Formats: sequence, structure tokens, C-alpha cells
Amino acid sequence: MILLWRLYRRRRQASEQTGEPVAEPIRRHARTTARSQPAAHGASSLVLHQARYDLRAFLRNKQARFFTLILPLLFLIIFVSVFGNNDVGPKHVKASTYYVPGLSALAIIAASFVNLVISITALRESGVLKRRRSTPVPAWVLIAGRTLTAVGVSLVSMTVLVLVGRFAYGVHLPTRTIPGVALTAVVGSAAFCVLAYALSSAIHSEDAAQPMVQAIMLPLYFISGVFIPNVNLPSWLRHVAEVFPVQHLADGLHHAYDPSAHGAGIVWTDLLVLGVWALVGLAVALRRFSWLPSTASA
Repeated sequence: MILLWRLYRRRRQASEQTGEPVAEPIRRHARTTARSQPAAHGASSLVLHQARYDLRAFLRNKQARFFTLILPLLFLIIFVSVFGNNDVGPKHVKASTYYVPGLSALAIIAASFVNLVISITALRESGVLKRRRSTPVPAWVLIAGRTLTAVGVSLVSMTVLVLVGRFAYGVHLPTRTIPGVALTAVVGSAAFCVLAYALSSAIHSEDAAQPMVQAIMLPLYFISGVFIPNVNLPSWLRHVAEVFPVQHLADGLHHAYDPSAHGAGIVWTDLLVLGVWALVGLAVALRRFSWLPSTASA
């Protein structure tokens, strides 16, 4: 109390000499700090800080680590061990050469869609999203940071599959098609992140998130060429698969591994379909996404 009284007396004497109110130096300091804060913490710094926080949360989640990083690798080992490494598909490539890009698509979807839908729903229903939204951090920073984390995890998971396929099974990825693989992975990951925010708005229970996501994705995996070539499927079922983004992500990655492919391995039609789905998901998310638990927003 004595220190506070001395500080007040000192401020009062300074105000009598300058003619300013006692609280004016404090207000001026606050305005100066507020003006300098955005310069010190730009938009990119905020997004990177949020992404670093989300990455730590992901790494501490054992279930998310397993289904995103370990499960696609286990599928590759099991499929090659059980079904052999003979030629498959219309291009007559080794089974491992077919499995690596297909399971890379699965890894991207697991990190950008499956895990994101489940985590968003859990955070929303527990009230964490509501508390985050009440902070001074802009909403788009929270979303961009989580999306950046999902894209980064997708690329890491795909890289692990590529390396294991190369050194364990001799799967060759032409150097010229690496840009096509990277671009397809980034566009696909971003599109599925947007779709995750859109789908989470239709799930009103944390317990229903994982069953609903698996019920949607498992049939699409089988008819979209992720696990097995879909050339033997009925034509009408192949046409159904062509509507959804899973097949276009898998086809874009398969094309880069095709020995007869030319150029950078970019299939623009597949990227266009992924972009259209991203726009659809964005429209739904902007209209329906909520930061409040379902019981509070109902």
C-alpha cells in the first residue's frame, strides 16, 4: 500500500507540472502497446503459434497418432504380406506400387478429415471451442492453425509411406512427378479439412463422430481404388465413386506412380474436382458451423 501511495503521489506531481490528468500517462502507454502489438505478432506468427499448439495436442493424443501415422503403414505391410506383390490393376504395376499411393490418400484423409471431424466435435461439445472463441485470437487464426497442422501431418504420414515403400518394397517414385504428388497432397488435404468443418456441423454428439465418419469413408475407400483396383466394379458403382473426392485424390496420387506418366504428374481434372468439393464444404461450414455445444446452440 505504501508503494502504491508513493506511485500515486509521483504521478500526481508530474500531472501538476505538465497539466495532464493523472491517468493520462497510463492511457498513453496502453495505446502505444496496442499499436505495437499487431506489428510484433503478425498474422503469420499467430497462425504458426496456433499450429504449434495444435501439433502438440495431436502428438499427445495416442489414438490420433495411431490411426493417422501408424495404421496406413500397417495396412501396407499387411496387404503386401497377405496378397503378395504381383502385378495388379490396368497398368500392371506391382501391388506395392499400387498400395503406396492409395494408402497415402488414406493417410491424408485420416489426418485432414477423420481425425479433424472427431477432434472438432469433441472440443465443441466439451466447451473448449467456445472458450477459444472468447479469446482475442481471431476465429480464422484458430481455423488456419488447425488446418496447417492437418496438412503438415498429412505430408509427414505420406512421406513415411513413400520411404517405406521405396526401401522395403522397391516402389519407385519418379523424381519428375514429386511436384505433382506434393501439390495433389496439399490440395487434397486442404479440401478435406474444409469438408471436416462442414461435416462436424451435422454431428451433435461426441460419441457419434467416429461411427459416422467411418460409415461414410469405409465404403468410399473400397469403391474409390484406395485398397483395391476398382476396374472390376460395376460401371454404375465406378460412376458413383467419381462424384466424390476420395477417388480423385487417390487417382491423382496413382498417376504420379504410373511408369508411363509424363510431365510433373499433375492431373488438373482431379485437382478441379477437389477444389469444387472444397468450395461446397466452405459454403456449408460458413452457414452451419458453430463454436457452441449442440445443447447451447439448439
